[in-house]
Amino acid sequence: MGPASPPTRRTQRERREHTESALLTAAAELVVERGVLAVTLANVAERAGYSRGIVTHQFGTKGAMLRALAHASQAGFVPGLTDVPPGADRLLRIIDGYLGQLADIAVMNRAFLVLWAESATTPELTPIFRERDAAFRADLRADVEAAIAEGAVRADLDPTDVAVGVAGQLRGIALQYFLDPDAVDPDHLRESVSGYWRRALGITS
Repeated sequence: MGPASPPTRRTQRERREHTESALLTAAAELVVERGVLAVTLANVAERAGYSRGIVTHQFGTKGAMLRALAHASQAGFVPGLTDVPPGADRLLRIIDGYLGQLADIAVMNRAFLVLWAESATTPELTPIFRERDAAFRADLRADVEAAIAEGAVRADLDPTDVAVGVAGQLRGIALQYFLDPDAVDPDHLRESVSGYWRRALGITS
């Protein structure tokens, strides 16, 4: 039996990605536990087990770190949509998947909700979440526009109004669940909210 192969060394890019992931996870935990204002580069470094210099090198400022956290925490909230084209099916999957994730909501997703809630009164977060909300509404609007074009929903719908309504309902339910899990039944809501939007949009199939 020959000697064991030496462990493969990670590339610089892999090491950087690993460091960023660890730091963002630490930041997410602190956001959930203490709120945005209490989070600093120093306590993120301490939580993650890195030096303050590493965090500063990685992000530069607290604002840049929060922007990275906002992107990372929103990504993958509803998995499995990458290859699904815009349209009614994708819209319903977003609604069902968003609510379906709540029962097992991860710390990253919890952090996103805290950041989102605090963005209205935290100047360094406001532009970040204005941008994230606009992107979410744009995706939803594209789904409605595609659904109208393919005749899958009512032709008289206003895609912008639907996007605002869906985004507001999903985010609002998620925040309620985060604050008081016993008051919100995600599994029941998956069915009732999806049914509501099917009727409102005129989806019969």
